[in-house]
Amino acid sequence: MTRLLAAGGLVVATAGRGWAAPGEGAPTPSAVTLSEISVVPAAPPVIPATDGPGASAGYVGGVTGIGGALLSVDAASAGLIGGAVLNARPVTRPGEVLEAVPGLIVTQHSGEGKANQYFLRGFNLDHGTDIAISVDGMPVNMRTHAHGQGYADLNFLIPELVGAVEYHKGPYFVRDGDFASAGSVRIDYLDTVRENLALTSIGSFGYKRALSIASAPLGEGTLLVAGEAQVYDGPWTVPDALRKLNGVARYSQGTALDGFAVTGMAYASRWTATNQIPERAVGAGLIGRYGTLNPTDGGDTARFSLSGRFSATDDTGITRASAYVIRYQMNLFNDFTYFLNDPVGGDQFHQLDQRVLGGGEVLHIFQGDLFGRPLEVEVGAQTRTDAIRVGLFNTAFRQYRSTVLDDRVLESSGALYLDTRVRWTEWLRTSVGVRADGYYADVRSDTPANSGRATDGIVNPKLGLVLGPWSDTEIYVNYGGGFHSNDARGVTATVDPASPLFNITRSPFLVPSTGYELGLRNRSIAGLETSLALFRLDFASENIFQGDTGTTEPSRPTRRFGVEWTNRYAVTPWLSLDGDLTITNARFSSYDPAGNRVPEAPTTIASAGVTFGEPLGWFGSLRVRYFGPRPLIEDNAIRSRATALLNGRIGYLFDTGVSVSLDVLNLTNSKADQITYAYVSRLPGEAAEGLIDRVFHPVEPTAVRLTIAGRF
Repeated sequence: MTRLLAAGGLVVATAGRGWAAPGEGAPTPSAVTLSEISVVPAAPPVIPATDGPGASAGYVGGVTGIGGALLSVDAASAGLIGGAVLNARPVTRPGEVLEAVPGLIVTQHSGEGKANQYFLRGFNLDHGTDIAISVDGMPVNMRTHAHGQGYADLNFLIPELVGAVEYHKGPYFVRDGDFASAGSVRIDYLDTVRENLALTSIGSFGYKRALSIASAPLGEGTLLVAGEAQVYDGPWTVPDALRKLNGVARYSQGTALDGFAVTGMAYASRWTATNQIPERAVGAGLIGRYGTLNPTDGGDTARFSLSGRFSATDDTGITRASAYVIRYQMNLFNDFTYFLNDPVGGDQFHQLDQRVLGGGEVLHIFQGDLFGRPLEVEVGAQTRTDAIRVGLFNTAFRQYRSTVLDDRVLESSGALYLDTRVRWTEWLRTSVGVRADGYYADVRSDTPANSGRATDGIVNPKLGLVLGPWSDTEIYVNYGGGFHSNDARGVTATVDPASPLFNITRSPFLVPSTGYELGLRNRSIAGLETSLALFRLDFASENIFQGDTGTTEPSRPTRRFGVEWTNRYAVTPWLSLDGDLTITNARFSSYDPAGNRVPEAPTTIASAGVTFGEPLGWFGSLRVRYFGPRPLIEDNAIRSRATALLNGRIGYLFDTGVSVSLDVLNLTNSKADQITYAYVSRLPGEAAEGLIDRVFHPVEPTAVRLTIAGRF
């Protein structure tokens, strides 16, 4: 198991199938590593680290973190994952590589171009409401989004470019703000690759993918370029017809402590979607398991970004700065209720989101001492502004019928944070921090009664205590406040946009949360790192704006508590095992006759895997993922079934640099569901009030994907 030294808040180690020379910059971690912070004023050295098994035909390793590596973490439930470990996982879609984060489920209920669904710590996070995701310092979550608050579309992710992933769980960390109550995930791309790569994949159901990555010296730095194209139909009666193009260009210079990187990204895709379908429609033979009730659902999306980051050291410590601008567009056509609202024209709707957003962060880590004890004081500021056009329109077969709303929103936020970290003794470290966030929104609605301006702010403490190590065991205590923002339209709206004669309740702008955690991490067995965390998270009463209807929906206070157990075991340099288990109790904390279960809240999530491989020769991976049953309505009368999936990979790397691998997805051909809901819909011929039923999106049947890659 790789062990990293964290110094000055920065983490460095090597990556890929070999060691980096000391002059190669800030290398990438190559294994899942939970931090062991050492508050010292010296700059972190480059530490050669034994690689974990490399079980990917396409991951070549390299250097990441120029201009500012991912900052260190300090909790039993936080950690750092290297790109080699991430890419050792056989997955159906790009976002699923984040299931390397223990306890995180990443799934899909629609077409391949739509954002994933996320589940963590007893939350159905929808498309990202309470999990903050960023790529190279840019937020992926979209606030005041047409389809859902916090919508986090990771389909532009190129897994082979990922150098490192840092994850936190709970609202305990000062750098985490909006959407981070359940957790946060920061993804960094490689700055350079050890070897250039050309890759092609073909597979079942029309899967084809081509990828090329190359880096070369340019001036005093390095230019990296990557391009990806993918098509996929899937097993669906109406093919997904996914068409995706993706590109990255980055120029970097210097090191993690003194350097900079500038990155441009471009992504576009279009698809047809088979959304979740009612069980009764399949049981009656109206459609098959992979059928659809509306063959025109789907959409298109595009994302273009320019970002940069900079890091420098001086006598006082380390300064980091980053900035970004993103242009984003989405058209999404969905039909979830069929003929419930409109028995003649049907219930399909079009959600439009067009925006330009920009922002950045600057921080300085002062290094010194307090009463002779090593001290770090981190001071930082973050800002973000979104200029948005967001619309909701009734459609039939993607043809416009009427407007529900067509609004313009300007939303800005800023945050200041302070964290003081002290090592009091060899066995006692503390972190005391505070974060203040302020929000402003100006909504210009096509329904004048729903226009308006809103402001809100929140201040949250963040506390951490680390005891040990004793017998290779550390004990962690964490506490913190967090929040998520609500859709700005729900904050200013006073009437139902579809029926302006009816008043609606406004949503609070910022909804607070409070988290507690007690955990330990043990390394007493050589190669084995095990951690255990007990957690609790409380959310205040809130009203949630529903992008699918343009109205607000009330929700009660909730409380979640649970336990997480995570294990990583490097048996030998070429063989590793891992396993994790999360059990959560999620309940509404106020009484209602409807019941106290939180719909879609998972009780049990578990995964396990074995990975093997050496620098040359055979490599492989076998992984099982368990997604437990969930209540679908408040009284627990309707529940989902459990989903267990087994994926495998076998491959060979030749000494010529050519590698071949075969992925087998859903090895057991499970007939389980990707995701299940329960709500009212109406099929042709049914009563006007419709029927409540389970609606599900099935797991794809067994599929194979062959990948051939060349390194040069």
